Amino acid sequence: MSEDVNGRYLGPLLLGSLDYVWSRIRQRLDGLTEEEYLWEPAPGCWSVRPGPGDGWQIDRPAPEPSPPPVTTIAWRLWHIASECLADYTSKGLGPWPLEVRDLEWYPAPGLAIKALDEAWLTFRAGEAELGEDGLWQPLGPEWDEFADDPWAAMILHAQDEMSHHGAEIALLRDLYGVRR
Repeated sequence: MSEDVNGRYLGPLLLGSLDYVWSRIRQRLDGLTEEEYLWEPAPGCWSVRPGPGDGWQIDRPAPEPSPPPVTTIAWRLWHIASECLADYTSKGLGPWPLEVRDLEWYPAPGLAIKALDEAWLTFRAGEAELGEDGLWQPLGPEWDEFADDPWAAMILHAQDEMSHHGAEIALLRDLYGVRR
């Protein structure tokens, strides 16, 4: 195991911080209703909508407008679970952990939260399996321009994504609760 000059390890600090962010997100999802999940607080929101066939998919046109529109809780849960955690996992930590892929997502909060939990558990287990030395290994060619960055940087990026979008979910829940 690699330790710094003072005999300390980085892995427990990074993963402990990530766990704390996760616990705050997960706590804010308790009691999420379908109406809240799909609530569009502004015109033109991106959300999850009926897609081709029997499935549902999120709004994500290409190219993405700048700035992108406000998104719903449904969209943000897709982003954290699928576009972030599941994608990160599939690029070196394990297989794709979800039943849905790409723009596919769930029309109700129960299945979405279940998918988020699955994506989190798989990502977190994969990060823990890296060990202290693995945190300093390069991400690899699947990461394109980030290929030479270490896995420790990926943990920090994941924490940023989770903190950012988790806070947005919390704010949307607060605003939903006081809407007129």
